[in-house]
Amino acid sequence: MKLEAVELHRVALPLVAPFRTSFGEITERDFLLVRVVTDAGEGWGECVAFPEPGYSEEYVDGAHDVLQRFLAPRVLAATNVTADGLRALMAPVQGHPMAKAALELAVLDAELRASGTPLGERLGATRTAVDCGVSVGMFPLAELLDHVDAYVADGYRRVKLKIQPGFDVESVRAVRERHPDVALQVDANTAYTLADGHVQALAALDPFDLLLIEQPLAVDDLLGHAELARRVRTPICLDESITSVAVAETAIALGACTIVNIKAGRVGGYLEAVRLHDLCVTHGITVWCGGMLETGIGRAANVALAALPGFTLPGDTSASDRYYARDVVNEPFVLDAGRLAVPTGPGLGVTIDQIRLEGITTAVETIRG
Repeated sequence: MKLEAVELHRVALPLVAPFRTSFGEITERDFLLVRVVTDAGEGWGECVAFPEPGYSEEYVDGAHDVLQRFLAPRVLAATNVTADGLRALMAPVQGHPMAKAALELAVLDAELRASGTPLGERLGATRTAVDCGVSVGMFPLAELLDHVDAYVADGYRRVKLKIQPGFDVESVRAVRERHPDVALQVDANTAYTLADGHVQALAALDPFDLLLIEQPLAVDDLLGHAELARRVRTPICLDESITSVAVAETAIALGACTIVNIKAGRVGGYLEAVRLHDLCVTHGITVWCGGMLETGIGRAANVALAALPGFTLPGDTSASDRYYARDVVNEPFVLDAGRLAVPTGPGLGVTIDQIRLEGITTAVETIRG
């Protein structure tokens, strides 16, 4: 394909309820959506970077800048652009995986729409629907239990609790006592260290039959995660640490994890996410698909990815109404017996709600070749 233009859409989408983690509270999602216009049609992608560099070094203004000044011009200057060749084309720009992933998804969408191929088929999906989990932020205990009760009643097949030092054992105990049979896991978002009190608190979670403890230590502390894995019984899952296939290989070799949360934005795109999936399957590492409070654009891609055979745990692929009263796509994702259907239309398999998009757009920038 020949790219004719890249559009950067900034949108502000309010959440139905605040989302609280060890990084802070989010009440509105500031999104960067990417639209590519090609000689074969259009495609959409989504950048999952947050407004501030807390979850990772990337943040939405920085992603906008690197797309506008460096990535889009490189791709627009190329005479022929393919999704498979995009990684090499963008390689001279160091880092910025979330920005690259957004552009890759838009190119993939355009390419697949032109050929009439669903994204799931392109990635290697083997299922028509995926089991869904839900991520629950930090609330006072009574409110937390109310939220969990509602999600279990909705049919979610797994509940993930956000934790941090001082907000861990008691909240997990309360949820487990209320729901003894629910699949339950926790996510620390790097909030702990190997200090004695922290390790003791994490070890105290062992009796609650958790699926995993997600990213308890700092991003670069693979050795620390390997040490922690020897001191607790609950499996260790890495999220923020897994920034590439190469890092995953090192983490696996060190024994730093037995489970990996795969987020396409964090590793530079959905094609790299497939390579990471394949590596983990080869080494017997369990994988699941993480979420970043995506709109229906990113959610469609995540559901397609989660349908690959190695994704054996429910992911954070919640229904659209878990986060947004009205999404930016015309086909909201609706929970059906704890599962979401994999889109079957070409490309992402969803279409943009133009009226909704216009109503929440704060700025649009167009870069032409």
